[in-house]
Amino acid sequence: MKGLHDANMIAVDGDWRARDLAVLWHPCTQMREHPDALPLLPVARGEGAWLVGHDGQRVLDGVSSWWTNLHGHAEPRIAEAIARQARTLEQVILAGFSHAPAVELAERLLALAPREARRAPLSKVFYADNGSSGVEVALKMAFHWFHNRGIKGRTKFIALGNSYHGETLGALSVGDIPLYRRVYAPLLLDVLFAPSPDAFGASDEDTAIRCADAAADALAELLAAHPDAVCALILEPLVQCAGGMRMHHPHYLRRARALCDAHGVFLIADEIAVGFGRTGTLFACEQAGIQPDLLCLSKGLTGGFLPLCAVLATQQIYDGFLDDSRERAFLHSHSYSGNPLACAAALASLAIFESDDVLARNRVTATRMAALAAPLKAYPAVREIRQTGMIVAIELQPEPDNHDDGHAVEIAGRRGLRMYRKALEAGVLLRPLGDVLYWMPPYCIDDAQLALLATTTAAVLEEACPCA
Repeated sequence: MKGLHDANMIAVDGDWRARDLAVLWHPCTQMREHPDALPLLPVARGEGAWLVGHDGQRVLDGVSSWWTNLHGHAEPRIAEAIARQARTLEQVILAGFSHAPAVELAERLLALAPREARRAPLSKVFYADNGSSGVEVALKMAFHWFHNRGIKGRTKFIALGNSYHGETLGALSVGDIPLYRRVYAPLLLDVLFAPSPDAFGASDEDTAIRCADAAADALAELLAAHPDAVCALILEPLVQCAGGMRMHHPHYLRRARALCDAHGVFLIADEIAVGFGRTGTLFACEQAGIQPDLLCLSKGLTGGFLPLCAVLATQQIYDGFLDDSRERAFLHSHSYSGNPLACAAALASLAIFESDDVLARNRVTATRMAALAAPLKAYPAVREIRQTGMIVAIELQPEPDNHDDGHAVEIAGRRGLRMYRKALEAGVLLRPLGDVLYWMPPYCIDDAQLALLATTTAAVLEEACPCA
């Protein structure tokens, strides 16, 4: 049948780049840059840490396909779990119905979630389709809980400077990257922004803690200036990923948690990008010993196979919606909430964490990444190298003629395009965030692949940054 192609037909049936550009509108892309300035790589398949094009070109996925892929592309255990589930139940409405993968995944996530001994644990899971949608769920839950209690003045959210939480309007409202939000400003919520605890330039742990304390002091002042007006603080624990991989000390999270308690404000932890082992622990909040009121999980939740988000909530928040009135219910839904295939993939991914002792292996890999990144500090173009777990960020001296929004914009300016193209020529996917090159590879990456990542980065610094 015309239009249906098997793997063998794909290679000979037309120019995939031309066909793509004739019909597709790509995300986070100025489409005028295609096909020349921003080369398009049609991918035929994935193999572990590799992406393989229809022409056989192999590219090392140094960014885990936008931070989603954990255990490698086409990981057979996850693929088999999806296939097995597909033969039983592929999808069912989750309103009024249930199924084993959704229940089992919720049980597993709640058992693994961050805990504080003095708090009741997170106890309920609400499923959504993707990270942005999960942020919307958490924001609505926080506001609606106060509304249900008759507290109508708690309508404000506090977010952090340089934050990113997604592209839907509520999520965009609590983000602070100008290029993404400025056009939509008339449509966005009126949000309060507290300074980022970013420890950029901190030479030691004491300095990073002072950065955290200064930001926490400012947060305390902001909360005090808006008594009884704030329903929730939302933050990305430890790493502001889309904000240029800026990192902060766990001390800030402890102080933020205490300030939320003192002011009766919910704490929303957006671990969509940093969850599931990226920072060295299963969840970033663990490194501060804190437990949020709402925890947003996505991206790596399914190992990078299927879109799924889980919002974990406290019993207190859940109980605030129990009533005979429909208006007090949380009337939020997604057609594919708790999709059985996605839940099966997530369960298989979590099983791999246990069977392969992934966190222990990641600690070894992170040590190797640190050793490989250290020599790059000698390049004149490099301002700072920082690392949290399996995330390494190489911040460059800013380009004087780059008028984009700094380090937070993907492939910003001519230098960003040069770096991207140079890396692709060497067989590595590096997608710079403006002035920041970063490594966030799949956890299956081996020593030879790490060495390729490092040598390619060095070549990029040599040839793509001549002005440095």
